[in-house]
Amino acid sequence: MAVENGKKQERAEKEKKVEMTKKSMVLPRKELGRRECPLVTFDLPYLTFFYNQKLLLFKGQGVELEEMVEKMKESLGEILVNFYPLAGRLGKDEEGIIRVVCDAENVGVEVVEAVADGIGVAELGDDESSSLMQEIVPYTGVQNLEGFHHPLLAVQFTKLRDGLAIGCAFNHAILDGNSTWHFMNSWAEVCRGSSVISVPPFHDRTKARNTRVKLDLPPPSNSTEEVPPQMREKIFRFSGASIDKIKSNLNSIVSNGSKPFSTFQSLAVHIWQAITRARHLNPEDYTVFTIFADCRKRVDPPMSESYFGNLIQAVFTVTAAGALLVNSPTFGASLVQKAIEMHDSKAIENRNKEWEAAPKLFQWKDAGPNCVAVGSSPRFQVYDIDFGWGKPDTVRSGRNNKFDGMVYLYQGKNGGEKSIDVEISLDIQVMENLETDKEFLMDDQA
Repeated sequence: MAVENGKKQERAEKEKKVEMTKKSMVLPRKELGRRECPLVTFDLPYLTFFYNQKLLLFKGQGVELEEMVEKMKESLGEILVNFYPLAGRLGKDEEGIIRVVCDAENVGVEVVEAVADGIGVAELGDDESSSLMQEIVPYTGVQNLEGFHHPLLAVQFTKLRDGLAIGCAFNHAILDGNSTWHFMNSWAEVCRGSSVISVPPFHDRTKARNTRVKLDLPPPSNSTEEVPPQMREKIFRFSGASIDKIKSNLNSIVSNGSKPFSTFQSLAVHIWQAITRARHLNPEDYTVFTIFADCRKRVDPPMSESYFGNLIQAVFTVTAAGALLVNSPTFGASLVQKAIEMHDSKAIENRNKEWEAAPKLFQWKDAGPNCVAVGSSPRFQVYDIDFGWGKPDTVRSGRNNKFDGMVYLYQGKNGGEKSIDVEISLDIQVMENLETDKEFLMDDQA
């Protein structure tokens, strides 16, 4: 019996195997000559982050997967003409200032093709993150500063049992979430047959910041950045009705004359309080809430939404766990609201000047004690990305840049127009506590 069980396990493991079938470089369709793009103060702190990973899962709908992949590679070559920084490499000028260089020697996006006939779309798209993620999405454990020798974008197309997985790894030192999904939507637009993209990217980063900062870079980390066994990743799905309920309940106790709380602020305090409860902190323990705020409309003068690069800054607020939990949710929501409102053009300018005077490369441990950090945004229309054969079945992030308390917000897969998917990484015991928190789950997870 033991031998038979061993053989079954061996067969199961073999069925789950991801086999690489081809590896190539996709170049911009047109000769670009030499293009350069500086990294500015908004970009440089992220050099010691890891590549930002995204996964899109598509169910087969009668389209030949091989044809789909070839069409996507062709359209990738076309879109790289517009989004040329993604085709380049990191480099330094004669003064040691870091920039993106795209020329004959530093060009191309790495594309891997793979087959995993024993893996289905539903398995990878399950609410609980699969350990197979690092085999489906490229560049797990690769730091952004390795972009001197690695492509700044890597894509893996994996043929699944019932569909296609598209795993992308973007160098976070050259673009933020807004620019990531701008690129993805533009790529899909070209793949559907458009000869002109509807929103061309704006590449002049000196309009956002024109200060030259020289950095002494550390050697790349040897960490494989695998999620430790004591941490879990899971998606909690909130319907539009539940989001409305969270927001209306919070605003129903706002005092007269106070500014109402936004959808984001309402959901933020709902998550912050729930994770703090699940951690069983002492009342005097501090807890930090962090938002990666889009500064495109906050800088002076405002920048276009099509600005291609990083134009985000981390915004922090902190309080004692006891104060957060004992008080009404309006207490935490007010802290978040105030932190966001105070991060105006003056605050952004001061933050930039402080960093330029004493540059510091970001690491996740800088997030603070008992942190809850929110990235991505449900504003990004991730389920509208259609390469010509339908919208994705599932969209989620890869394993890079995950730590205890990291939260990603996505447009909801189901549950109506206002629905939001909340992807959370937590210590295993804290996650178990969160999964049984009826106040957090509401009716959606019952």
